[in-house]
Amino acid sequence: MTDETRQKIQLVLAVAIAVAAVRTGYIFYERHKTESETAVKSAPPLNPDYYVIPKKLYPYDLKSAKQLTQQPVWVKEGYRYSLYPYRDHRTDFSHEAGQLLPIQELHIKDVVLDVTPGAPEQKQVMAVIKDQGKEYAFPIGSLKDGNYQIYSDEMLYIQDPHELYKHWPAEVWQAIDKHEVQPGMNELQADFAIGMGVPEAGSGETKVVNYPNGGKPLRITYRDGKAVEIKAGG
Repeated sequence: MTDETRQKIQLVLAVAIAVAAVRTGYIFYERHKTESETAVKSAPPLNPDYYVIPKKLYPYDLKSAKQLTQQPVWVKEGYRYSLYPYRDHRTDFSHEAGQLLPIQELHIKDVVLDVTPGAPEQKQVMAVIKDQGKEYAFPIGSLKDGNYQIYSDEMLYIQDPHELYKHWPAEVWQAIDKHEVQPGMNELQADFAIGMGVPEAGSGETKVVNYPNGGKPLRITYRDGKAVEIKAGG
């Protein structure tokens, strides 16, 4: 075989390899494009709730916690936090006056330090409200060894939830304002309607949550994030 013939054969092989590589790349590209398009078509739309980012105050001491008096606040989880009578600048921890209700609007008059029953080395950070001429207080943090732990951002919205979640249908908000749960509601909507829930053990697409609901317990089954069964609890 002459050098010229060998060079021609090598050139033909090189061209063939290049063509094969281009064809293989094109096949993979088309396959990836098809898979991507299929994934986009089959992917469910993102939940608008994920885009809601409530404002926070990030209080770190008594003075900064008093920012809560500058606007109304709303309870995030009803039937979770206890309320106590507040008389003569003292909280009566011995007599619970009820619980904060789901999405209850509050107007905090003051934020004060008070004693902690059975723990003289620690003080409670208390939010004081007035209702029907009487004053009440509920804890939003503590002070110990000069260190504040304030968790009001986890307890309260400082923006009206009706505005934060205005993308919810009107009938959903009507049910929430009546403290009713309806099939099709998601967990957050149910929390807004009837307060704190306690999930049962389990996993997967089906989830069961028990709600104290202020003494009228409910057991709600969720499937794919939506309420499908609502029963009176035990």
